[in-house]
Amino acid sequence: MTHRSYKYYDLIMAAFVAVLLCSNVIGSQKVAQLWGFQFGAGILFFPISYIFGDILTEVYGYARARKVVWAGFSALVFASLMAWVIVNLPPAAGFRNQAAVETIFGSTPRIALASLFAFCCGEFCNSYTLAKMKVLTKGKALWGRVVGSTIVGELVDSCIFYPLAFYGVWEPTTIVTIMVHNYLLKVLWEVMCTPITYKVVFFLKKAENEDYFDTNTDFTPFSLNT
Repeated sequence: MTHRSYKYYDLIMAAFVAVLLCSNVIGSQKVAQLWGFQFGAGILFFPISYIFGDILTEVYGYARARKVVWAGFSALVFASLMAWVIVNLPPAAGFRNQAAVETIFGSTPRIALASLFAFCCGEFCNSYTLAKMKVLTKGKALWGRVVGSTIVGELVDSCIFYPLAFYGVWEPTTIVTIMVHNYLLKVLWEVMCTPITYKVVFFLKKAENEDYFDTNTDFTPFSLNT
């Protein structure tokens, strides 16, 4: 892969990391209900990270998307470590909000590790699927790549996270029910955003003069080479 400088690549990386952190830190602790349907509030925003992953892979290629995924993973690791330290620091005399801090930021290490592992696997599967489909379709039918990679990536993420985080805590039927509901909601949300993905992709391809095809890419996830 040739080394080039891009006008918007760093901005998209920053936006990806911001969305990832906000969806995990702000939205992860609330269970919401709309029209009788219960779901974790964070999943309204977490799928946006997959949209960014689609855009990055489609325009800049798998290797540059891989670098962004590792940036997001590092940010999540730091946020988890920071939350653990803050929750476990002895509260000052008269501080009355320790219980609130623990509720908001005190996710168990098991859930945090499950989230990190599921995120990594899901994002890499998403980018890999889109990159391979782009080569196979010769760059045609962008909607198919966006939807197809989302179906694969979100499925991997969901199938890893919920059993790892909640097996032995929830009943198996509860795990499966919530996993399926949240998976369908995340996929539907990304499908609805496909027109926006189209507009952003076409804008970036024109602005960056780039439309990368991963014909000779090393698809190992364990690299930062671009």
